[in-house]
Amino acid sequence: MKRAGIVLVSSTLLGILVGGAGSTAAPTPEAMNGADARVAPAVQVPSGNKLVAKLYAKGVQTYTCTAGAWKGLEPAATLADRLGRAVGLHSRGPVWVSTVDGSAVEAAPVEGARNEVPGAVPELLLKAKSTRGEGTFAGVSYVQRLATKGGVAPAGGCTEGAQTSVRYEALYTFSVPAL
Repeated sequence: MKRAGIVLVSSTLLGILVGGAGSTAAPTPEAMNGADARVAPAVQVPSGNKLVAKLYAKGVQTYTCTAGAWKGLEPAATLADRLGRAVGLHSRGPVWVSTVDGSAVEAAPVEGARNEVPGAVPELLLKAKSTRGEGTFAGVSYVQRLATKGGVAPAGGCTEGAQTSVRYEALYTFSVPAL
């Protein structure tokens, strides 16, 4: 897998890091431990991969108004481990970066691999495009966004160029090829 270049932190993510979106709370037991049993078939990681990390995200989905409609611009979230310790960041790309070891993964949604969630952004399966560094995200092949809460774009029209951020939470899982 090719290595990613420099990861830029957006102003939205910087705002979260400085305290703009609240503190990182301990993950809920259902999000960290029970979500696996309820993973929709559309977002299952293909066989031949093994789970290496589960991180709970809390942050915002930012939207911009284009042609009178809200369009997704970027996520900005802090990633926490099962003990609630902040261990990473999630931002535009989408990219996940470990603040512990500097490793990173950039991924893209797998076409058709989504599960709609009422009142929340959909669950997704994403395939890694590139990784960087050694550690948490080294060699990641797939990322799942599961157990989503919130983050849905506002309903109705908007003023061209306007932006809004909507709080969301999700469980991200990271898998690598099984040897």
